[in-house]
Amino acid sequence: MTAPSLNPEPALQPLNRYNQTLQAHVHPPDWVNPTPAQHYDLVVIGAGTAGLVVAAGAAGLGLGLKVALVEKSLMGGDCLNVGCVPSKCVIRSSRVVADMREAASFGIQPPKQIEVDFAAVMDRMRQIRADISHHDSVERFSNLGIDVFLGQARFVDGKTVQVGEHRLPFKKAVIAAGARAHCPDVPGLAEAGFLTNETVFSLTERPRRLAVIGGGPIGCELAQAFHRLGSEVTLLHNHSHLLNREDADAAAIVQQQLRQEGLNLVLEAKLGRVETTATGKRLHYSQTDAAELKTVEVDEILVGAGRVPNVDGLNLEAVGVEYDRRRGVVVNDHLQTTNPHIFAAGDICMDWKFTHAADAAARIVIKNALFAPFGLGRSKLSSLVMPWVTYTDPEIAHVGLYAHEAKQQGIEVDTIEIPFSSVDRALADGESEGFLKLLHKKGSDKILGATIVARHAGEMISEITLAIVTGQGLSALSGVIHPYPTQAEAIKKAADAYRRTLLTPRTQSLLKLLTKLS
Repeated sequence: MTAPSLNPEPALQPLNRYNQTLQAHVHPPDWVNPTPAQHYDLVVIGAGTAGLVVAAGAAGLGLGLKVALVEKSLMGGDCLNVGCVPSKCVIRSSRVVADMREAASFGIQPPKQIEVDFAAVMDRMRQIRADISHHDSVERFSNLGIDVFLGQARFVDGKTVQVGEHRLPFKKAVIAAGARAHCPDVPGLAEAGFLTNETVFSLTERPRRLAVIGGGPIGCELAQAFHRLGSEVTLLHNHSHLLNREDADAAAIVQQQLRQEGLNLVLEAKLGRVETTATGKRLHYSQTDAAELKTVEVDEILVGAGRVPNVDGLNLEAVGVEYDRRRGVVVNDHLQTTNPHIFAAGDICMDWKFTHAADAAARIVIKNALFAPFGLGRSKLSSLVMPWVTYTDPEIAHVGLYAHEAKQQGIEVDTIEIPFSSVDRALADGESEGFLKLLHKKGSDKILGATIVARHAGEMISEITLAIVTGQGLSALSGVIHPYPTQAEAIKKAADAYRRTLLTPRTQSLLKLLTKLS
């Protein structure tokens, strides 16, 4: 062993027992970086989902490969620390509040005043995060035979990565350094101070008034959650409707839900400036349908306006790795950078900025970097069928093509739409808003894409994803027995709707003949 890492410990606030446990797992203060090996088969930069899967996968093959893993901040990356895990914990608490408010419609009288203990909500999140953090811990990955280095990695040359005073010689390297919140260039915003997903989960007190900048998935999820937990939320978005990359009908349902819950939605908003006042932070904005400037004063500002790749400090120029500060490291369909010995995976190089996408990409990298000599048998990123979910209430889940994408590709499609108002379980659950919209190739049962809007849409999309991956069409889905009553029965209803289109006059004539002969 040599000297401790020179990388400063990441700030975890509040430093209560849960965050102390988290830190002990994912960036232990007393960690001492190992003495580097003389040579590494693989050096992985970044210990988020992509980096962890690549490192564990390569080291766990039993081939004696020497692997190094470098992380400058917290093992587990965004997903564990400031993304998927904490956000879903907070969202779950906010759903309890929503259920209590709707209890009367189920014959249950809720208390007149629903008390939200915001500090307890956040402590629950921190406890759960700490409880599962051992899966991504320095100790666990060290026990897998991986040399874990805490510190900033930078390329020295095409064969060496430097971490502090240590030099790590490598045969292949993987860049999985992730991304961070994009900070819009708004005069006065930095001076006033703002939250991002990287800092909002450090709150211990609920902001009475909260402005959320950005009506994409992160903005909508957290705006709804904080409003349900008692904040007065103003959501500012620069498009004519929220979630503008999603199916327009699906986005409209979520937008209407947010309005019904009382969020102040400001669409087609153009932020002019932010100023600090004696009573808060004042945002000045205009809208395309109105020339006059408007203002809203809040206590906190949460920015959820996209992600930018962590390309700074890696010295990518020294190794001939091309990158763009907005889109990230340039890779081909095999996740190979412009340096053939260096690969990349995850948020730093992909449009799909999801944990499950980073996991899938990491598996491609393992194969292509280690088991595809001369490029033989390489896997492609474009071969993946990628589902995703926006965790608003209701959720939006999607996989495959949208109708407009099919049109751009010259593919003729038919659309089957099943409203959840026709699904018995959805009616029983009081969750009849929403739909399943399924696209299939015209004249065929081949499934091309689907969008589901439902409270648990994310739990249903995998059946359709599996069908697309395995080439099973609507006829096969029609033959799948779905337990009754479940909301997933909407999928069978869609498949049955397709089967009914096969009842042409000729088919009916044949069936009549068969009945006479039976």
